[in-house]
Amino acid sequence: MKKTVFSRNRILTILTVAAFAAVLSGCSLNKPRSFVPAADGSNYISYSERAVPENQMSSTAAATERRFNFWQSLSVPTQFNRIRDTWFIVDCYHNQILFNDAPDAQYIALTDWQVVNSDITQGHTIAGDGEIFLADDTENNRVLVFERIVDKFITTQTYWNTGIRPHCTVYDEDTATWYVWSSMTGELFLFRRAAGTTDVYLTEQHTIEKLKGIYIRSFTIDRGRIYFVSGMPSSDNPDYKPAILCCDLKTLEIVKEYPVPDEIAGMAQIVHSGKNDWFITVSTDAAGDQGAAALLRTDDLSHLADGGYTDVFAEYFGGNGTPYNLSQVDQYWYLTVHVSEGPCIWRFELDDAGGITNVVSLF
Repeated sequence: MKKTVFSRNRILTILTVAAFAAVLSGCSLNKPRSFVPAADGSNYISYSERAVPENQMSSTAAATERRFNFWQSLSVPTQFNRIRDTWFIVDCYHNQILFNDAPDAQYIALTDWQVVNSDITQGHTIAGDGEIFLADDTENNRVLVFERIVDKFITTQTYWNTGIRPHCTVYDEDTATWYVWSSMTGELFLFRRAAGTTDVYLTEQHTIEKLKGIYIRSFTIDRGRIYFVSGMPSSDNPDYKPAILCCDLKTLEIVKEYPVPDEIAGMAQIVHSGKNDWFITVSTDAAGDQGAAALLRTDDLSHLADGGYTDVFAEYFGGNGTPYNLSQVDQYWYLTVHVSEGPCIWRFELDDAGGITNVVSLF
């Protein structure tokens, strides 16, 4: 009898130690990660074992059926963008990412778009270097890695436990790095490819202490700086004051803070127009009221606190719904809008003076 009790205790001890070790390593017991040296010998935090070995990619792609989108409309698109020669739509509430290689894809019916992946739950963005693509799977707290093989996207890696509700993924060509933002924890995850392979490694993980516990939807990389939009105050971080944070991209040290008034606190995105202006999409005010939705334009972020901005959403885009994501492709800008009825993706240009012109609704 004593021997049996001792064995059970020993088993419980082993399981407890194993669980504790898993927590320390950032892994959950039911979602294990594999750790192997990077091919280029570089330091890294973790490596997620490939779902498909590199030497089997072609055969896997050949056996994978092409899937076309069957929805005739979008449900809360969170991104419309082109990466190299391929167009992408993140169709958030339909839990899918779409793609189209046609140059005029913005005029093609949605049912002629193919599906990158539909094994996500309310993802927000996808970013890539033309061969490898990363997408945030927001409600599953993970990041998916895809490899493009001819006309197929194959899921090659999955990074679990990437913060809470990862919300924004950006690929920066200058640093050859994917930056992924955890919208609820103030964490920034950096992913890089190993030299000579298509493997992606988590190489850095940082926490912006001032943003912990605040719902921060996105960030923008611009001229060696990273700008985090303002969020709504929270009891999880009672000292937080709504502001845009500008940090050095290399060190992530705060360079400057731009306070914002409560009526525009719940921002979705900030981008630089390239013509001395900034565009900012606002989802809610500090209290979470979506009636505050706006598309702001300002020539100086320092002026936001004093009301130095103009809301251009109603004048140029009808004012219906909530403006969300902005992207630039060549001379065109694209705006996604969360709306129950009416256009949800718009295209426009900026004239030489920076004025909005040639506004067209696409989807």
